[in-house]
Amino acid sequence: MKMPISWLNDYIKLDVSLKEYMEDLTMSGSKVEAIEFIGEEITNVLTGKIVDIQPHPDAEKLVVCQIDVKKEEIIQIVTGATNVFVGAIIPVAMHKSTLAGGVKITRGKLRGVASNGMLCSFNELGLTQNHVPYADEDGILILPDNTEIGVDARDCLGLNDHVVEFEITSNRPDCMSVLGLVRETFATYDKKFTMPEITVKGGSDDINNYLSVSVDTDLCNRYISKVVKNVKIAPSPAWLRHRLSACGIRPINNIVDITNYVLLEYGQPMHAFDYKTLEGKKIIVKQAENGETFKTLDDAERTLDNSMIVICDTAKTSAVGGVMGGLDSEIKEDTTTLVFESANFDGTSVRLTSKKLGLRTESSGKFEKGLDAENTLPAILRACELVEMLGCGEVVDGIIDVYTNKAEVKKVPLEVEKINKFLGTSIKKDQMLKILDDLYFEVNDDIITVPSFRNDIEEMADIAEEVARIYGYNNIESTSFAGSTVSGGLNEKQLFEKNIGISMRSLGFDEIITYSFISPKSYDKVNHPKENQVS
Repeated sequence: MKMPISWLNDYIKLDVSLKEYMEDLTMSGSKVEAIEFIGEEITNVLTGKIVDIQPHPDAEKLVVCQIDVKKEEIIQIVTGATNVFVGAIIPVAMHKSTLAGGVKITRGKLRGVASNGMLCSFNELGLTQNHVPYADEDGILILPDNTEIGVDARDCLGLNDHVVEFEITSNRPDCMSVLGLVRETFATYDKKFTMPEITVKGGSDDINNYLSVSVDTDLCNRYISKVVKNVKIAPSPAWLRHRLSACGIRPINNIVDITNYVLLEYGQPMHAFDYKTLEGKKIIVKQAENGETFKTLDDAERTLDNSMIVICDTAKTSAVGGVMGGLDSEIKEDTTTLVFESANFDGTSVRLTSKKLGLRTESSGKFEKGLDAENTLPAILRACELVEMLGCGEVVDGIIDVYTNKAEVKKVPLEVEKINKFLGTSIKKDQMLKILDDLYFEVNDDIITVPSFRNDIEEMADIAEEVARIYGYNNIESTSFAGSTVSGGLNEKQLFEKNIGISMRSLGFDEIITYSFISPKSYDKVNHPKENQVS
């Protein structure tokens, strides 16, 4: 799981160094695997504004630009780009700068005219057109008009960020999300995290006029739908594109990017259907027919069987539940109304489906670990909130929530003495209560109510581990094992066999204990003659 530090900073301002943060999170159970500085290769590239352009005196295809980078003097750069103009704000590689791939830039002369750097395209900054959809593919990268000049270009392009990669164990799917890791960060530093409040204004029509949903399989615990109309498909804003890119996800368009953003932020896979492709205006969640074929988003035809979950309308299959959507129902440029899906599918079923189809996705990788059904509602509301925030559609009032299999709330007794004995500690009850509260466990009358997202908690030993990791393993003193030596004895069967052996040997029989069988190749390694081998 990758988490940009800039995203973490939205919730908590760290008062420790990045190195200390990584060590602290590792010690509290969220192991840091690696850290990446996105724009590490790019140095001394500033934003500048072109204030004058003149033809090159000795080269027809070159022009001489005067550029303001808010330094003591205007700098001169010669370029062959055809898309530059006076007033354009562009990234400027200054003298002694470095670009993506370690390319060094220094001042020099082009056809006899001094050039004190280079104007950059998005490729030279390690970007693609998905990162900057407004850019000219073959020219210099023209930045938005409101871009501040004279600043580090990495700040404007989302390239000045550290991304921490965590190794999350399979029993902690709640940490495969930004908010899950934020929750762990707060607990590590003895603080309680309050989940952000979600606000969806809505106020348009009624979802029941658009859609109905039926769930006809036990493999779907919960299925939630929301409808958005008057959708405007466009590139996402820079901040959203930057965050997706930092986490290794390619920006596509505002709607697809919203579902991917929620996947990262809440750890809840989502899907968006083009409403006009849903025949009968009904969604049916069921198990596939044996031998049924279906074309997924990657344009590959898959053969399904009845162990797999499918999302259908009244005429056809639209998605393989928990794995991938269909090619026919994907969001397109002409999509005007869409249906958001946020569901909770059986983890084992998704894992086996993914394996049978040879198709592993971000969604299947999360579902197979067993997700929290209670997380489906805030995730879909967050997606709708982002739609309104980006102004890319109107959220239809109402929600369809089919909750067929609600998990029982887990309760575990708080046994302070047993926990301390188990850990070899003397942690006070009040301190344990504080730790559990920071981790969202509720305790009443020494009964612990386990949060829905912690399906790995079963017994006292699990609670002891939670206490120990937040208390700090380094704070637990090393002690010798306590206890007295216990003399063992033979049971009735063992005593009988021993006496039989004694009797047989006393009558002159020999007792042998044979070696385990080994491969003849083992004899070859020690050059043991074949004729002396026992077989």
